[in-house]
Amino acid sequence: MGYRNTAYFGFTAPTPPECGDAEQENRACEYNEAFKQIVDTGSITVEKNGHLIHCITVVGQIEGHYILPSQNKTTKYEHVIPQLVAIEESDTVDGLLIILNTVGGDIEAGLAIAELIAGMKTPTVSLVLGGGHSIGVPLAVSAQKSFITPSATMTIHPVRMNGLVLGVPQTMSYFQQMQERIVRFVSENSDMPADTFRSLMLATGELVMDIGTVLEGSEAVEKGLIDNIGSLSDALDCLYEMIKEKDDKK
Repeated sequence: MGYRNTAYFGFTAPTPPECGDAEQENRACEYNEAFKQIVDTGSITVEKNGHLIHCITVVGQIEGHYILPSQNKTTKYEHVIPQLVAIEESDTVDGLLIILNTVGGDIEAGLAIAELIAGMKTPTVSLVLGGGHSIGVPLAVSAQKSFITPSATMTIHPVRMNGLVLGVPQTMSYFQQMQERIVRFVSENSDMPADTFRSLMLATGELVMDIGTVLEGSEAVEKGLIDNIGSLSDALDCLYEMIKEKDDKK
């Protein structure tokens, strides 16, 4: 039985070995599962120096209880949450890398994912590329260590809602409670005080059609929102060091 090259979005996978015996058959199956994992969920598990690292990408909008239009690039929370549970319970996966380039999305779904990451014992590192806006901010700080590239930005703004909104005190109270949940989570999982985060969230004059603040990579680090400036190699080096420290404690 033979295998043919498979191409997705300009990437061509190398041809797996022919299946002549049980070992080759297992290698081919493992290969196909790994490649299917990238295509289906945007995640991958890789091994280096005896350590398994799982990488999850959070891109586009975070899709929650409602399905977004087909032209939207989305990250589905029903894909991410089971992966986080599996990683935490796995005896083989040693670390988690979260790569973020998101415009935000469903607040409750994003906050649910962030809370799961923050509660993991498995070493976790986040890396913001391009942007980590809106609910992407709690996701970025949920990891034990966070990185941001110099060219990336993070947009902090109040809670917004699309569609019909009733202009009654109960609605305003609901918005305020949701904002406080986000403020509390960010302040507890970063070095940015709650009052500073609120002032950035409610700043005027920064955004043309909204209130809030845009922080570039270096500003996010200076203000204590993100731990370090860095890129992929820096994030991976940090993650491997965290894994080594955890192994040394055993």
